Amino acid sequence: MTGDSRLADGSKGLLQGKDRGLGDPLAEVVERALSRPRIFRNREVMRSDYVPGSLPHRWEHIRRLGEILSPALRLSRPSNVFIYGKTGTGKTAVVRHVFKRFGEVAEREGLPLSFAYVNCRIAGTEYRVLAELCDAVGVKVPFTGLSKAEVFSRLRRGLREQGGLLVACLDEVDALVKNYGDNLLYELTRVNEGLEAGGLSLVGVSNDLHFKELLDPRVLSSLSEEELVFHPYTAIELIDILSERAREAFYEGTVPDEVIRLCAALAAAEHGDARRAIDLLRVAAEVAERRGDPRVEERHVRLAQSLIERGRVFEALSTLPLHSKLVLASLLILHRNGVQTPITGVLYQAYREVCGLIGVEPLTSRRVSGLVSELSMLGVVEGEVVSMGRHGRTKKLRLLTPVEEVEEVLAGDELLESILEHRPSVLREVGKR
Repeated sequence: MTGDSRLADGSKGLLQGKDRGLGDPLAEVVERALSRPRIFRNREVMRSDYVPGSLPHRWEHIRRLGEILSPALRLSRPSNVFIYGKTGTGKTAVVRHVFKRFGEVAEREGLPLSFAYVNCRIAGTEYRVLAELCDAVGVKVPFTGLSKAEVFSRLRRGLREQGGLLVACLDEVDALVKNYGDNLLYELTRVNEGLEAGGLSLVGVSNDLHFKELLDPRVLSSLSEEELVFHPYTAIELIDILSERAREAFYEGTVPDEVIRLCAALAAAEHGDARRAIDLLRVAAEVAERRGDPRVEERHVRLAQSLIERGRVFEALSTLPLHSKLVLASLLILHRNGVQTPITGVLYQAYREVCGLIGVEPLTSRRVSGLVSELSMLGVVEGEVVSMGRHGRTKKLRLLTPVEEVEEVLAGDELLESILEHRPSVLREVGKR
């Protein structure tokens, strides 16, 4: 045996000895999981994609959407619908509930009627949105490789050959339009022209109350043949929603009423977001169960609140479009170099340098101002208009999100990680002032 072999065998033996000393690293985890008190009876009920059989305080919206789409049950093409309201107001749940009920009727009656749900943010591209619509009418397209025009042509052909109706929900459609414009929406609202049989009706859903301002008037008039607006839930309504979920999700006595009221109050303070309330209660129960506590208490809710907030910020920043991330990276670089409240002109110069470092064509100053406004709406940055005397007015910007969280997001992006140590030349001008 060579010296290297003996060394390798010795190292292996040392590692095995350490493992034997520690025992099974999962033994304690498994034992605690099996012996600790159980809080969840049905964890799936608290998932964001769960569609409950009952939707408290949304019966009127369900009935209204059902009335709009009801011609489809007589194989007449219903009007397009545009639904908008803030996050967590029940838009997606109502659409999926109506689609599920109508789908059951269509199957029972043997109707050539299909329903498709597409989340545009998850689909990501116009190609994938069209591919999912094609799949709904039995047309298979490759994951990539075809032109958008070819996929659209296959969708039209599939609708014509199927001879039935397709009602499609484009959820978070604003994400698609902000990244690619409204050309696809325009084409989809015109897809029925020339079709003698079959057809497509659209249900557009947006969290952005100002989304309609982005649309061409021709698209807006076609998409918004009917409109539904969802108002935020009140604290009392959120208590009803959480109570109904809790009865299905948890064992009796494990989630007191005061915990439900607290989760509802915290979510109502943040624009009546039911998804936020449900997530808060779910994570609080998970924290309690993980710690071996028999009941959920206020301390569990408070801890869950901090965990969710960090996770939501990370998710929101991670899914930003490239140029929004570049603007954010420019703000972070300036902050690291001592410019904590840059004016918009300084930020734009830093942004142009950052774009040059990675070979990306910079956007115009006006477009970057729009991206800054979007970051402000997300609560990531804050802008304060200040007077520059004879030079007019400008805006001073400040990061609201903790620097460490922004760094964590940007460091996870291979394209942006390499530029975070850059020192923009614009700092020399700042230093002269």
